[in-house]
Amino acid sequence: MGDITKLLQIKYGIIQAPMAGGAVTPQLVAAVSQCGGLGSLASGYVQPDHLRQQIKQVKQLTTRQFHVNVFVPESISEVKKEDVAFWEKKLPARPAADSLPSEKELWHDFEQKINILLEEDVPIVSFTFSCPNEQTIHRLKQKGIFLIGTATTKEEALLLEEKGMDAIVLQGSEAGGHRGTFLPAKGDALVGLFSLFSDVKPICHVPLIAAGGITDRAGVEVALALGADAAQVGTRFLASQESAAADVYKKAILHAESSETKITRLFSGKRARGIVNQWMEEERQNEDRVLPYPVQHVWTTPMRKAAAAAGNPDQMALWAGQGVGRIHSILTVEEIMHELTHI
Repeated sequence: MGDITKLLQIKYGIIQAPMAGGAVTPQLVAAVSQCGGLGSLASGYVQPDHLRQQIKQVKQLTTRQFHVNVFVPESISEVKKEDVAFWEKKLPARPAADSLPSEKELWHDFEQKINILLEEDVPIVSFTFSCPNEQTIHRLKQKGIFLIGTATTKEEALLLEEKGMDAIVLQGSEAGGHRGTFLPAKGDALVGLFSLFSDVKPICHVPLIAAGGITDRAGVEVALALGADAAQVGTRFLASQESAAADVYKKAILHAESSETKITRLFSGKRARGIVNQWMEEERQNEDRVLPYPVQHVWTTPMRKAAAAAGNPDQMALWAGQGVGRIHSILTVEEIMHELTHI
């Protein structure tokens, strides 16, 4: 763990997962960094101006290292008219069709955010859903920014190393939230953390960060034993006092067992692991009719927001990893960091 802690200028090899969606606040990010870990802002679903504000807030709260995660845009699959008609009936409250994002708009948003990261001197940047293009990598590296990619298979890890990532998050199938898979695979690319490290560790030469189901010190120790240079932790930080996750979401995390999570495309069109609820149960037979990401995400947003406001977990995306069954309390970030770093 020593090498990556020096590279990232942090005390402990604990990285807080970015987790897009609004639960991660500047206060949470700064608290993780203040306690010796690496706090992480998520730029996904955040307007560029708001991202800049969040970066400035983190800097006001801590002088220590933090990082920003960016979604790399993907091509949007063709939307079938019959599937649109199907979800129009299922989701009466939804944005107008002309408000759906285009690939051009997604790339414009991406470029704006990259410019902000450069202008605000963000020291570390990570990417999810693909590898950024060579021009973007060159621009960031010219400023001395440390780059982290996300891989779910050996093939993705090798590509990210080849393209110039300085470290790679290996996301096991146990991880909560969206899968970072971006290369075609013959199977489902749901490789467990043990197998993923066994495949990648002997052939990659950059630091590797373990992600997936890690919620306590025992999980961190297992990750290090697999050969990880650091551990990325998500769900445990959702159940923190600094998290902006809805109270009903936090309650669901405290009461869920590890066997109660599942991979679904119903909420966003992209595979993601969350706590099984009524929406997932009722609509599971319609997984094949889901609209492509990010269209399904945009269409289900009003439903998910209304459910959170009403304290109704049955129609929320309760993203959580398979380690959720080991989380039984809402703690401060300081307490969680102590839990993760002390035997």
